[in-house]
Amino acid sequence: MDRWDWKRELKALYQPKAGVVSEIDVPEMSFLMIDGAGDPNGSPEFVAAVSALYTISYTLKFARKKAGAGPEYSVMPLEGLWWAPDLTVFGSDHDDKSSWLWTAMIAQPPFVKADEVEAARSEAIAKKGAVEAAAVRFEPYAEGPSVQIMHIGPFATEGPDIAALHARIAELGSKPSGHHHEIYLSDPARTAPEKLKTVVRQSYAR
Repeated sequence: MDRWDWKRELKALYQPKAGVVSEIDVPEMSFLMIDGAGDPNGSPEFVAAVSALYTISYTLKFARKKAGAGPEYSVMPLEGLWWAPDLTVFGSDHDDKSSWLWTAMIAQPPFVKADEVEAARSEAIAKKGAVEAAAVRFEPYAEGPSVQIMHIGPFATEGPDIAALHARIAELGSKPSGHHHEIYLSDPARTAPEKLKTVVRQSYAR
């Protein structure tokens, strides 16, 4: 296989239908992850964290290509886990973003190895000055049974879609587990707010 395409290989995970709640069993995947706290909007910490994730991801991608370690692939989208200690259900009332806790992350293809990540991290720090890269970890993450939906529009209008996810979990006779999960398929700097595509996902207890 000359090229690994996450849009094809992981379509069920990253391309749900807009406005339709779907059930899915999310397998264990490997991620670059970095933790933080507080309002992400305009936060230098959040911007630096995301930059570190992309810097390592692209350094890794191009290092593998230079070494002829196929298959080639596109860097996967930014994702985020969100929660807050004062919220039972994230999304029910989260206007006060100062209490938010988050993990920003980018999934890596299944053939990427830990030693390759470490080499890319070292290069990112040495050549590109990405000091935040030292706080990035590479580890597996498994959500298991989950519900998800494709949200189209601004992040501020996700409320009804989040409520729909929790309603489906209740219909299944279960309760949410893990953290609120978002996958950002659009670049907010290049996409009109009403056209943003975000996968919104919530895992639930077996």
